[in-house]
Amino acid sequence: MKHELVISLTDSFESHANRTDGGVEFWLARDLQHLLGYSKWDNFLNVVSKARTACEVSGHDVADHFADVGKMVDLGSGSQREVDDLMLTRYACYLVAQNGDPRKPEIAFAQTYFALQTRRAELIEQRLLETERVQARRKLSDTEKELSGLIFEQTGGNQDFALIRSKGDHALFGRNTQDMKARWEVPASRPLADFAPTLVLKAKDFATEITIHNARQHRMRSEAAISSEHVTNNKAVRKTLLDRGIRPEDLPPEEDIKKVERRLAAEDKKSLKKPDALDS
Repeated sequence: MKHELVISLTDSFESHANRTDGGVEFWLARDLQHLLGYSKWDNFLNVVSKARTACEVSGHDVADHFADVGKMVDLGSGSQREVDDLMLTRYACYLVAQNGDPRKPEIAFAQTYFALQTRRAELIEQRLLETERVQARRKLSDTEKELSGLIFEQTGGNQDFALIRSKGDHALFGRNTQDMKARWEVPASRPLADFAPTLVLKAKDFATEITIHNARQHRMRSEAAISSEHVTNNKAVRKTLLDRGIRPEDLPPEEDIKKVERRLAAEDKKSLKKPDALDS
């Protein structure tokens, strides 16, 4: 496919993209019909029908990707009338392209265009989720340091902080830290939290924040009192999770947070580099 045609088709597809009030990107089927080289609406509807079936077979809700709407069109007399149309998500457009006539250059382009667009969206979503997890891990680390400092301020020592944290783990997971490390295959020298999913990190952080608040509010002066408070709060958080059908000990582990941090840092560094081809 010639470079000029690729540029032209890219501009055409992107200029016809719209967004809902919720920010979801969509294309109107009657616009896509012409972008894909179909002159007759009925012929294009046959392709759309196949795409709907593919969407259903893939386990997605068809209504989430193919929404019936009306569109006003100009008539030769200068008047207008409403015709049936469809709002198609990026995924729906991809399925339409996959079920179109591969001999059409527009179809060949669209298959690649929407595949890459969908993949790009998936990568963005993945990065956002990884960033959220890294931030949750750092927040938990800061909160635990604050609790350790509070214990030292109010009791004169915090040598048992590791034990207090371990008791909190047992209360949250219903099993001790070592059991969870074995379950998640965490190296003995690494913190359990470095392999915990975001939900668990936030649950642990919430319980610790409550411990800090109540320890200050009630001026707890012994590590035993603070430890008891921490166990109570983790048990309360566990009960909330169980009530919502979530057993934290049954959640699968996530990738080593250190590897995630290094990957994100490397991607950030790479994105800041200037493209060599434009330097000269």
